[in-house]
Amino acid sequence: MTTRKRDYYEVLGVSRSASDEEIKKVFRRLALQYHPDRNKKDGAAERFKEINEAYQVLADVKERTDYDRFGHAGLGGNGSQGFEGFEGFGGFGDIFDAFFGGSGSRSRRHDTTVRGADLQYSLTLDFEDAVFGAEKEIEAQRNEICTECKGTKSEHGRPPSKCSECGGLGQVRRGHQSVFGQFTQVATCGRCQGAGAVITNPCTGCRGTGTELRRRKIVVKVPAGIETGTQIRLTGEGEPGFNGGPAGDLYVSVRVRGHRLFRRERNDLVHIQKIDIAQAALGVTIPVPTLQGEADIVIPKGTQTGDIISIKDEGVPILGRRNQRGDQLVTIVVETPRELTDEQEGLLEALASTFNAGDVGN
Repeated sequence: MTTRKRDYYEVLGVSRSASDEEIKKVFRRLALQYHPDRNKKDGAAERFKEINEAYQVLADVKERTDYDRFGHAGLGGNGSQGFEGFEGFGGFGDIFDAFFGGSGSRSRRHDTTVRGADLQYSLTLDFEDAVFGAEKEIEAQRNEICTECKGTKSEHGRPPSKCSECGGLGQVRRGHQSVFGQFTQVATCGRCQGAGAVITNPCTGCRGTGTELRRRKIVVKVPAGIETGTQIRLTGEGEPGFNGGPAGDLYVSVRVRGHRLFRRERNDLVHIQKIDIAQAALGVTIPVPTLQGEADIVIPKGTQTGDIISIKDEGVPILGRRNQRGDQLVTIVVETPRELTDEQEGLLEALASTFNAGDVGN
């Protein structure tokens, strides 16, 4: 006796007006529930097969229309076709990675555009260039479209031949029978590796790669205030894209040389200024170097080693805000002379005696 097939809407538990998204959502839930790799109960495999069969029909616009009009008779025997469109799968994880967006489950079409690779370049700057900004010309090496074949990979720019194995689709279909019914597997074509075309006469200039290594000069605009470790991105200056895809970017990694007079602390510049004991004791106005020349600072009477005198707005511009700058911090070091003339020694002894006299009086 022939078993009467259940209504596909009834199998999935949806109404006849259900949307495609609703049908897909219900199928996901039921397929997860009854897949034999997860559900070992009796009848789970048959229930899974029934769910799959119903979904294959209701997810296809034409087959759903025929089914709505004529029922099972309108399907011409295609209602139990099984999963179609997946590459070879075995277990539960494979089938659901393939159906629900797992990585690597579908072949890449030969007409898919692919973004080019990003490149890295190291640039060493002088201290002043990093502080004030500059334009630097660099010579970067990258793969570019072959000038002989124009990227076709074939000699004299001839287009590649359509793959005879897959007919230019980049994929091959193979059917096989399993306990769940007829399954159709879709796999990447082994002859063209998914490209849909094969190179029969490779370009001698690029050896069939479609690209050639070249050096090109690029001007890099270095912003004021940049520091070691910062990266400058040059959009579109990386490797060319595939099949018309956009080029990658070039990332210029910056290293800044040190300076003999200044040390950078964030946006401030630190300078060590030595003075003698007389200048420290009596106070004095002296010139100190800056990155833009010189500036006068006032050394107050009684200045000690480690005291800091700030020169406003003589530091490093804040990156992205060129008109705002840090300060120059002048750190004072009072030097004690290692050798004295007889006159200097006498004067210091006389000075010392006044200090001693003051101590006795106290």
